Amino acid sequence: MAYNPVHPRLAFVDLETTGATAVIDRITEVGIVEVDEDGVRHWSSLVNPHRHIPEFIEGLTGISNAMVADAPGFDELAAEIHQRLEGRIFLAHNARFDHGFLKNEFKRVGIDFRPTVLCTVKLSRKLYPEFAKHNLDTLAERHQLQVTERHRALGDAQLIWQFWETIHATFPHAQINAAIKELTARPNLPSQLDAAMVDDLPSTHGVYLFFGEGALPLYVGKANNLRRRVLSHFSGDHLSAKELELSQQIRRIEWIATAGELGALLKEAMLVKQLSPSHNRQLRRSSAACLWRLDAQSQITLVKTDDLPAADEAELFGPFATHRKATTALTAIATAHQLCLVLLGLEKVAAGKPCFASQVGQCKGACCARESLASHTARLRMALETSRLHPWPYAGPIGIREEAALHVIDNWSYLGTAASEAEARQLTEQAPPRFDRDVYQLLHKKLASMPDQITPLYRGVP
Repeated sequence: MAYNPVHPRLAFVDLETTGATAVIDRITEVGIVEVDEDGVRHWSSLVNPHRHIPEFIEGLTGISNAMVADAPGFDELAAEIHQRLEGRIFLAHNARFDHGFLKNEFKRVGIDFRPTVLCTVKLSRKLYPEFAKHNLDTLAERHQLQVTERHRALGDAQLIWQFWETIHATFPHAQINAAIKELTARPNLPSQLDAAMVDDLPSTHGVYLFFGEGALPLYVGKANNLRRRVLSHFSGDHLSAKELELSQQIRRIEWIATAGELGALLKEAMLVKQLSPSHNRQLRRSSAACLWRLDAQSQITLVKTDDLPAADEAELFGPFATHRKATTALTAIATAHQLCLVLLGLEKVAAGKPCFASQVGQCKGACCARESLASHTARLRMALETSRLHPWPYAGPIGIREEAALHVIDNWSYLGTAASEAEARQLTEQAPPRFDRDVYQLLHKKLASMPDQITPLYRGVP
């Protein structure tokens, strides 16, 4: 027996289930190999999942609906399973799968299950970095492990136990223990934050919300991997003064899983504007977007996106996050292209007097008739071309498909995400959409490249 005095109490665990989703599917078999100073003990039991086992799963595991019909439910086995696992390191191959299923099953019967979890896939990668594959079949072949019943809970748990014995015959205990210490290290969380909130975070796309003592969030963020991104906020190696201030205020974490990255970006922008978190200053301000409006009389004025008429024939350029940024951008363009700051409304002089830039050769003189207004306007239009606002390219709202979801967009405004086309059409019946700078910046360059993902939702389109 490969006894490790630093880690004397171990449980090698494998489960068979009705599917891959812990919150929906159920366990059909549990296998446990207990290892401690008293020796090695093997235990397994079929589990009645109280639901149908799909034919594909039956073919993979050999566990049929008839086999589990008279087996105990998990609630009948929970106390014994918990007793066998309590106080032991929980070892499993792809441990998040097995741990996630057991955690959910225990939660349903009122047991809080929080073991130290060690994934043997990660352990194999750590100790054998020269190999690309670390699945259980590959380990069995590579290390000549004795396979008894593959895809049965106890048989696979025994393979994990044999892998443990193999590495202890190959590597010094100190090297193994260092790898285990690194792989089982708990995240360094703020003392006031319940670790259970972090334990439950999924490794999916989504949006997370940090709350303090109040009802409104302190911060809203998006992530391609919610668990990894949230934990990065608490990494001592990366804490800035702002991150430290935020982490000291957090009392609660909530999250919303999304279909993909676009869904996370859209949801984040929407929630920030709705909830105005104190630590989201940049996104929070984006609702006050501005545009430069060039009308038929060559007059350029700054307008808020909310103030635009429904059908505006003028040329629009932007958007800009604030009045100051819009003015700064136009001033820089005027300087670079020798445009007149007076005609652009950025400088005031007495009527008929040349502007200061004209006097020093930095303006071509439209302010004092040395250049025609038509020429000045044409040059202004060319200088602004890269900032021209793209009009909404559809006759009405659309749905952008991402995985199984439809993100509903109309006139550069995000209306929500739907699970079906019928539900998406219901979202289009909301109040008239308002131009959203964040949605515009996310999508105006992307829409042309995703025709296969777009479903028109406006009237007259089937």
